[in-house]
Amino acid sequence: MGDKAQTHPGAAGRAQAADHPQSVRNVVLVGHSGSGKTTLVEALALTAGAVNRAGRVEDGGTVSDFDEIEHRQQRSVQLSLVPVEWDGIKVNLLDTPGYADFVGELRAGLRAADAALFVVSASDGVDGSTRMVWEECAAVGMPRAIVVTHLEAARADFEEMTRICAEAFGADDPDAVLPLYLPLHGPQAPDGHAPVTGLIGLLSQKLFDYSAGERKESEPGEDQLPLIEEARNRLIEGIISESEDETLMDRYLGGEPVEVKTLIEDLERAVARGVFFPVLAAAPATEGSRQGLGTVELLELITRGFPTPLEHETLRVTTVDGTPRELKPCDPDAPLVAEVVKTSSDPYVGRLSLIRVFSGTLRADQTVHVSGHGLADRGHEDHDVDERIGALSTPFGKQQRPVSHVIAGDLACVAKLSRAETGDTLSAKDDPLLMEPWQMPDPLLPLAIQAHSKPDEDKLSQGLARLVAEDPTMRLEQNQDTHQVVLWCLGEAHADVALERLRSRYGVQVDVVPHKVSLRETFATKAAGRGRHVKQSGGHGQFAICEIEVEPLPGGSGIEFVDKVVGGAVPRQFIPSVEKGVRVQAAKGVVAGYPLIDVRVTLLDGKAHSVDSSDAAFQTAGALALREAATDARIHLLEPVAEVSVLVGDDFVGAVMSDLSGRRGRVLGTEQTPGGRTMIRAEVPEIEIGRYAIDLRSMTHGTARFSRRYARHEPMPQQVADRIREEERRAS
Repeated sequence: MGDKAQTHPGAAGRAQAADHPQSVRNVVLVGHSGSGKTTLVEALALTAGAVNRAGRVEDGGTVSDFDEIEHRQQRSVQLSLVPVEWDGIKVNLLDTPGYADFVGELRAGLRAADAALFVVSASDGVDGSTRMVWEECAAVGMPRAIVVTHLEAARADFEEMTRICAEAFGADDPDAVLPLYLPLHGPQAPDGHAPVTGLIGLLSQKLFDYSAGERKESEPGEDQLPLIEEARNRLIEGIISESEDETLMDRYLGGEPVEVKTLIEDLERAVARGVFFPVLAAAPATEGSRQGLGTVELLELITRGFPTPLEHETLRVTTVDGTPRELKPCDPDAPLVAEVVKTSSDPYVGRLSLIRVFSGTLRADQTVHVSGHGLADRGHEDHDVDERIGALSTPFGKQQRPVSHVIAGDLACVAKLSRAETGDTLSAKDDPLLMEPWQMPDPLLPLAIQAHSKPDEDKLSQGLARLVAEDPTMRLEQNQDTHQVVLWCLGEAHADVALERLRSRYGVQVDVVPHKVSLRETFATKAAGRGRHVKQSGGHGQFAICEIEVEPLPGGSGIEFVDKVVGGAVPRQFIPSVEKGVRVQAAKGVVAGYPLIDVRVTLLDGKAHSVDSSDAAFQTAGALALREAATDARIHLLEPVAEVSVLVGDDFVGAVMSDLSGRRGRVLGTEQTPGGRTMIRAEVPEIEIGRYAIDLRSMTHGTARFSRRYARHEPMPQQVADRIREEERRAS
């Protein structure tokens, strides 16, 4: 790397379908919002000759962030694929959003990729969420490299940024995170800032000058070589320490010179194995330039150092009934296994499914089996259907370039798969298979919505179904207790995008309403009630009297009905009627309109009429008896309590625990975890954590995560219950 000049390939940079997995590289770009990922993708596309000027394709659009919502919000909100070609290799660049609300798009990109470029800004440094993604990649052994951007910023310091990256990403081995090039600075400007105009290769000891808008290689001056000696020696030692040739270090320490070619080959192998993580610098091309600074070096690293799809770890594959299947890794001639990594809607093409083929070859006009399982809790029904593949294409901005087939290891788009959703598996019609799904974050921010008008109401169900089919990090809930439609999201920005897509894509206008939690009622004291339903209005009358006793039960007991009638005061055939009336009334509530739970209702006595008593009459009497008992008892309003687990950096433990206490939470305990983090477990009323996803992110600068699960209902403090009742009274 760095010892080979690369000419501008022109139109050859516009990648089409690959013919062999060996000639494909799938790379995901990771970094915080504003780090420069999209700008870097556009710079790489320009250098590869895929665009006619920085970030522009033939129709004048950009290669990434071309969605109208992205233009309005001035940030990426979805995964974008930009394929380019360099040195005969097809490079699929997967640009991911950096904002935490769109982590589902990031995980989809990680699923589709074989290596990751971590983009960090020289002016902003490394944030906590980027460190967490690095750790996730490390856990699965994904090869990684680091690109430092925004070198033009005041006080930008590449060497200092490299040190910060080594601390953040090289906790186990700082010498595994080292630069391959050092920046060369031009003349100092009046403000004291010296712009970066070129790079010097530490291994090749070549100078690469970008000041004229295109890379020019030359020999460094005698005064420049001493400046890189220390960094070069450290890089060589870092490469040799990861070399598979165990004798190389002894030879090097013994004074034996090591050929640059050998060092580069060892470097490429160490990068591909995910044990060495080079740091590079990059900057977008200036107006009129053909290449951005460092983009040639970066493309060389991707094509020569990053692994091919053949080196991707084989994912777990089963038959639809769960029987494991062994498949040869990334074999174009093996049975078809592909996965939908993203679903979107195009105003002209319709539904578009971005797929990665892991095995076999996908062809246009082929009939495939579409299988989706395991997301029923998020509003996705399990499905197994056969669908015909229509047009296959590779995306480039708003354009779709047709291809006839897609081999194992490559990515492409499939149009108009009506049932395919993100995460679904495509396989051969006569050999249905299912891939193990990737882990997706739980949506923890509730958004209660209702149709704005009657026409919107008619379209709402279909619009929501299409929305969650595109984004499995959303969960659709039809709450039977509160009668609300709730869209669970990852954060405010995620919710804003969901509402915008409902409006702009599916023509559905909705109103956001306050989210309600599922409250309950229970008896705090024992009480008695008498239900008397006697009516005579000519003809057949109604007569039923019953006497009951109600007493509280421990939490989780539900409604228990006991018959203690003696002497046939209530005929046997009407005792179930009393129970039914009691249970129907309990479901409606007895004071505030919330379901009644955790009580024992005992039927003690009653009266019947030989002619006028009936099933309906005793149902009504049972309900009246329960309501009367409630007037003489103290009724508790019960609120749902969640068991919350918060994984937070040690620096924020005190603030998080104090905040949980302020939410009426009870901290159950803490546990130290690797990486300087603490797991806090607490029980918190659900009414207090409706916006906790937003508040926790703000409190910890996006470095904490939490999960929640329902624990039980328990009595609400009287002052809180009074406030809830008053709010509902005003709303009604």
